[in-house]
Amino acid sequence: MNITGKTILITGTNRGLGKALVEEALRRGAKRVYAGARVPMEHSDKRVTPLTLDITDTAQIEAAVEKVTSLDILINNASIARSFDVSDRSAIEEHLAVVFFGTYDLTQAFLPLLTRARGAIVNVLSLAALAALPVVPPYSIAKAASFNLTQSLRALLAGQGVSVHAVLPGPIDTEMSRSLDIPKASPESVARAIFDGVEKGEEEIFPDPMSESLAESWRSGAVKELERQNATLVAAGEGKS
Repeated sequence: MNITGKTILITGTNRGLGKALVEEALRRGAKRVYAGARVPMEHSDKRVTPLTLDITDTAQIEAAVEKVTSLDILINNASIARSFDVSDRSAIEEHLAVVFFGTYDLTQAFLPLLTRARGAIVNVLSLAALAALPVVPPYSIAKAASFNLTQSLRALLAGQGVSVHAVLPGPIDTEMSRSLDIPKASPESVARAIFDGVEKGEEEIFPDPMSESLAESWRSGAVKELERQNATLVAAGEGKS
């Protein structure tokens, strides 16, 4: 998957990593970048088309589908991290609404275009999807659910030529993690690594020094091997039908 000449939709683009992803896509020669956000960004580059897009709003998703005529890559980047309280069910539901169901609904809405293009889905998750951050349990729970969704879609869509990538970063220097007193990667470096990973066809993308230290053990580990074995059940089922 080469980014040059591709049409890309990115969510959560009004700041942080989303904004950096827009700039990196342009730098790599994207033909068109749809920049989705609740408050859409303005951009001087005419290749950027702002979209008013709250991924929890069905009407706004439908309006976005009407505006986007072709799509090669969908980057589900929009996220929230607002609560530290695992005893607050409403907080968990709020995170699931954005991080899990928002990603699910947007992906389903654009799947016909992505299938036609034999394109790619890129879900920006977190290392918290693999090992919970107990200081932000609602966020961790939602990211873990989205990771499982990513693995499922990867197996189910492979036969249609759609690749599905999980981005598993450590802390990034954005508003969401600014209060954490730990080393953080810049949004720009993470955006570069994400597109590098997509172009290389990496199923899991570890885009910063902290996450990269886990990459080799993950790719050769028992959990990844189990995912591969489980995916063969899809192929076997399609063969019988």
